[in-house]
Amino acid sequence: MKIQFKSVLTAVAALATFIVATPSEAMPAFARQTGMECSSCHFQHYPSLNETGRAFKASGYTMMGKQGLIDADSLSIPEVLNAGITTKIRYQKSNGPATTTNSYKTNDGQLQFPDEFLLQLAGRASKNIGFILDINLNNSGESVLESAKVPIIYDVSGINIGLIPFTTVTQGVSYGFELLNTGAVRGQRIIEARKSFSAQQYIGTATMAEGAAFVASNSLFFANVSKWSPRSVDSNTEGSPSATYLRAAVTPMVGAWDLGLGVQYWTGQATQDSTTAGTGIDVDTDAWSVDAQAQGSVGRFPLGVYFSHAQADGSPTSGNKNLFNSNSETKSATAISAELGVIPRAATLTLGYRNGDNGKTTKSSDDAILLGGTYQLAENFQLQINHELYSGDATSSSTGNGDQLTTLMLFAAF
Repeated sequence: MKIQFKSVLTAVAALATFIVATPSEAMPAFARQTGMECSSCHFQHYPSLNETGRAFKASGYTMMGKQGLIDADSLSIPEVLNAGITTKIRYQKSNGPATTTNSYKTNDGQLQFPDEFLLQLAGRASKNIGFILDINLNNSGESVLESAKVPIIYDVSGINIGLIPFTTVTQGVSYGFELLNTGAVRGQRIIEARKSFSAQQYIGTATMAEGAAFVASNSLFFANVSKWSPRSVDSNTEGSPSATYLRAAVTPMVGAWDLGLGVQYWTGQATQDSTTAGTGIDVDTDAWSVDAQAQGSVGRFPLGVYFSHAQADGSPTSGNKNLFNSNSETKSATAISAELGVIPRAATLTLGYRNGDNGKTTKSSDDAILLGGTYQLAENFQLQINHELYSGDATSSSTGNGDQLTTLMLFAAF
């Protein structure tokens, strides 16, 4: 496999240009509410959570800091509505043959400006109620409301217990409540290359989803039982959230290491949109995963290690299709990655490997090696590079996008 040296070296050179001392700034919305810098809640960089970040999320985003509070008998909100902008600007280049069509745009190099552009309103709505609204400002035929949830959380003898109504266009049912950084939910992973980093993302769990999560957590564990359906605010169909999602994980501290070990299970039947307005298709939701993480340090260098394995049953030739796998055989993946902080709180290097099976009867082997790195221009501005090298007969049999993809991305939040 011949590596795309030119594109890799160009991107690495661009990354190296910025490896200088930079000031720290806070992330929006929650940082404005709490008065805390990003590193208080994130391990190495956004969006990966540390123990403090998990506690803030598990309590429903209600913790206050220096910001003024309007506090009465039945009202407890910040003096201002906290907001922020989140955007991703990406350049991607794959090594497939150049084309005169639009089928494989990244073969010729593609600037995605922006790839993502969200207005986020978030924070405390009451003493025990928080909220997040992600509004899509890059609206090209997509829903204006990308995601929303309202955690209603109460402390019962040291355990946070509550209900979280939610809807999302792209995050999947795990968006309702998730605390690990393994890619169990699409938006919470250490690197942009989600399908090479995360087994759950590879099998396709990041679907439309709406429903309610019943949750419990403390510093040692979290659990989530959700009733849901694969629809969102812009869906054509209506129906009850009839599928079930189960999530449980333990999150102990062992010495200086922050550990996590969890399982996920999707089951049941639900209705999703069809191509005909006002009608729906019944689908099964059959999948499971196990995942783990370890976050600590080796000497003075922060280190995070992330593991995931996931499987989605094949779809039968007749009857309901599996939402996560339209192929006839089991779709599966095992992924492991490590991220080392070579300049603590500033620069990281990532190495990962995914062993995948796409569920087809032939040409199913689908593996990937992931090389990457991040640099924090400021705590809320991140430059990221990753290079994916694909192998297996699923790749070698296709001329499409080639067997390599380089991504250079600027993430910003303000």
